[in-house]
Parts: sequence; C-alpha cells; structure tokens
Amino acid sequence: MSIRDVPSSGRRLSREERRRQLLEVARDIVRSEGNEALTLGYLAQRAGVSKPIPYDHFGSRTGLLAALYRAYDDRQNARMAEALAAAPPELESQAAVIADSYVACVVTQGSEIPGVSAALAGSAELEAIRLSYESGFMERVRTALARFSPTGEIALPALRSILGAAEALSFAAVRNEISQDEATSELSALICDTVRRAPDDPRQQSVTTARSRL
Repeated sequence: MSIRDVPSSGRRLSREERRRQLLEVARDIVRSEGNEALTLGYLAQRAGVSKPIPYDHFGSRTGLLAALYRAYDDRQNARMAEALAAAPPELESQAAVIADSYVACVVTQGSEIPGVSAALAGSAELEAIRLSYESGFMERVRTALARFSPTGEIALPALRSILGAAEALSFAAVRNEISQDEATSELSALICDTVRRAPDDPRQQSVTTARSRL
C-alpha cells in the first residue's frame, strides 16, 4: 500500500471504510463525467490510492458498476425502512412513505443509476441485482400493507402492479415529464387503491401463490 492510501490523520482505513470511499468517489465520477469515464484505473487516481486497490475490492469494471447499483438499492431500502417505522400505522401514511421513498431515491440518483444500468445491460450481475431488489421491495410492501387489505394479504399481481407503477412514475419524474410531487402523489394513490381491492377481485390471487413466487 502506498503512502497515498493512508489518511492524512495517519490512520489506515479499514477494508470496509476503503470500499465506501471508493464507491463515493465512483459516484462522483459518474455524476460529473458519466459512466463512460469510470474505470478502475481512473477511480484509483481520483481516490488517491494505488491502482491495484480498486481491483482488489471490485475485480473488474462490471464488478464496480454492480457494487454501485447494490449500494443504490441499499440506500433506498434503508430510507424506506426508517420512514415506515416512523409513520403512523395507517394505509394512507404507509403508502405515502413507500411512494415518497421510492420516487425520491430514484430522482436523487437520476444522474447516476440510468447510466450504470445501461452499462450493465445484459450482464448476469445486473439481472441478479434486479431480481433480488424486486423481490425485496415487493416483500416490504406486502409486510407493511397486507394488514390493510380486505383479505389480509396482497397477491403477486398487485405487488407487481405497484412495482411497475413505481418504476414508471419515478423515471418519468427523472425525465421531467412530471414533477416529483406528481409522481409521489399518483403512486401513493395507486398503492392505496390496489391494497383496497375487494376480496372477489380476480386479481387478488392466493397469497400462497404470491409468496411462493416472490
């Protein structure tokens, strides 16, 4: 490790601290210069570390991009969990938190994630991340809102509907087709309507089927 890898305080960063630093620098590069500028060599230069260090943490450029995408999902999940715990135990309040957390995170990262996603397009890493995120998001929605459903559960088609609307509205806000407030309000209303569906609605399928496919 070169002297540049040691903080000015003289304390050497732990492996986890170094990884967080590298990811933050990588986010800055993507935001300011685009994902095409992000290479492991350039990351080392901007972070002030020796060139092998990013390779040790991420293995390849694809590994770095995948780590950025996972970090984005982790921030989104943490924000949503914290806000849900603090919100009143009512459908409208919980739905508003889910909508606001999702849209706000996508809008905030709007200059970063679309480019990262495009760079990862077709990769096994991105597909695995997306599938894991989708399952996790739908399970969090089900856990938070199933008690407000007439059946006490939310079937998979309904969960997929919420996820699809969240993605579409959020990226519409990123493209400035609609405002962030409009996206959040529309998504919140859709979530409430979906959860309140009557028990005999054909879209309210067995929760056993929904859970088995999450």
